[in-house]
Amino acid sequence: MSHDHDEFSVESVYAELLGRAPENKMEPRLAPLFRAMDYLGEPNKAFPIIHITGTNGKTSTARMIEAGLLAHGLRTGRYTSPHLSRVTERISIDGAPVADATFVRIWDEIRPHLQMVDAELESAGEQRLTYFECLTILAYAVFADEPVDVAVLEVGLGGITDATNVGDGQVAVITPISLDHTELLGDTTGLIAEEKSGIIKEGAFLVSAAQPMDAAQVILDRARQMHATYKFEGVEFGVESRTIAVGGQMLVLQGLAGRYPEILLPLHGGHQAENAAVALAALEAFLGGGEKELNLELVQEGFRNASSPGRLEVLRTSPTIVVDAAHNPAGIAVSAAALQEVFAFSKLVVVLGVLAEKDGEEILRTLKESYGDEAAEICLTQSSSPRAIPAAELAEMAVDLGWNEEDVHIAEKLDDAIEWAVERAESNNDLAGGVLITGSITVVGEARILLGRPGEREGA
Repeated sequence: MSHDHDEFSVESVYAELLGRAPENKMEPRLAPLFRAMDYLGEPNKAFPIIHITGTNGKTSTARMIEAGLLAHGLRTGRYTSPHLSRVTERISIDGAPVADATFVRIWDEIRPHLQMVDAELESAGEQRLTYFECLTILAYAVFADEPVDVAVLEVGLGGITDATNVGDGQVAVITPISLDHTELLGDTTGLIAEEKSGIIKEGAFLVSAAQPMDAAQVILDRARQMHATYKFEGVEFGVESRTIAVGGQMLVLQGLAGRYPEILLPLHGGHQAENAAVALAALEAFLGGGEKELNLELVQEGFRNASSPGRLEVLRTSPTIVVDAAHNPAGIAVSAAALQEVFAFSKLVVVLGVLAEKDGEEILRTLKESYGDEAAEICLTQSSSPRAIPAAELAEMAVDLGWNEEDVHIAEKLDDAIEWAVERAESNNDLAGGVLITGSITVVGEARILLGRPGEREGA
């Protein structure tokens, strides 16, 4: 059934996707994805894949790997989630969101096939393809159509049964694992690692960040079982040294096949340096089987061009407004260390919004432990997401955890929250006050739009 393309826009396709089971209702299944791939001529086998899982740092690491591949002259596809302001950001070609026309055209082409899969699922009494499953199939179809030289795919949730796992990553990357989505993945890092190590395929090349002991053991066992080559941060590669530099940090990285000095990374924090080491090892694994030293200038160019919107990103100065999509306690803790290292704020006013499936109380507790008196004032808010925890509920948690009631402000609308925080940061003519907007990625995405940084910079 053909449609006139003019009727369709990215917004109408997005509305159609949103009519399906939402992102937080992922289905632990792969069979329907394989059916869809069969109908579409197996786009999942059309290009080599670097597959990334882990709890924190997936998107930043994916973007660094992509920047490194681009510096080496390869045509790249990158699939990450969630998006900050527009759904097309999830499917990037050569570092920029896929063109609207391509997004709409490919959706129009694959839709009849997806409807066939939906019909099969419904007749078997199962849930039709979900929002995330459809977007994942769309990404595979776009990358095959382009075609790309290599796709960098970020897992949505877990690993074994994640929709992205219909592709076989020749390089499997695991970023640091911590507790998140425990109701779905298990309540120890070892159990979570079992789910995530499911992306390690027969004969693949595994690159892992340093992991908690139980997780490392699970990953190692799976790698051996799959006859995969395996390399761990802190054993075969890592950050040799780092110093703060203007707009980021200067790194010396020990790779799998060489030592790479004078790497300027325009991102803040020790955690981003570690993500860079993991990204470099993945590049060495992909480009030279982990045995060939890469050209230093190309490696430097890749990292210099890396960006990660919404990750400790400065949106304004005087007062400095930083947004950070740290949506779990481990993320809050690493950003706090980075923020304190880079910015000497005399006081920091925090604006926080959290989604319901996250542990709001633990996030607040980590904020309190990480910043102490430096972040005495906090504004609780909520994004426009129906899954946002009500601001008043977060405020109650904050008071219970020891914030003074007069330092806790509630602003249900994000623009009011930002206005209040800026006013507080500037009070007493304080020139070194700062504002941190954090918690859910939906809050960060909306803040970037309000503060004039919508979407991603073209080619960033």
